Amino acid sequence: MGLEIVIGLIVVALVGWAICEFKYKALPFEHAPEEEEGWEEFKEHLEANGNHELNIREIMANNSTNGFDAVDSTDAE
Repeated sequence: MGLEIVIGLIVVALVGWAICEFKYKALPFEHAPEEEEGWEEFKEHLEANGNHELNIREIMANNSTNGFDAVDSTDAE
């Protein structure tokens, strides 16, 4: 009983994988013009940082997660 279930699940997984592979091969993929603008912006930021992509520690060092408390009340006026 259990072996038939395992074999059935493997067959279902292989059929799903085959369907996805055929869809990947049959449908052409092209980037939208909006995505190209995003890549240009990314390249500008990368060049501004000396071609150094920030890691999570560098991002968190300059990140504020304090919500409204992050804005000084004297700056708000």
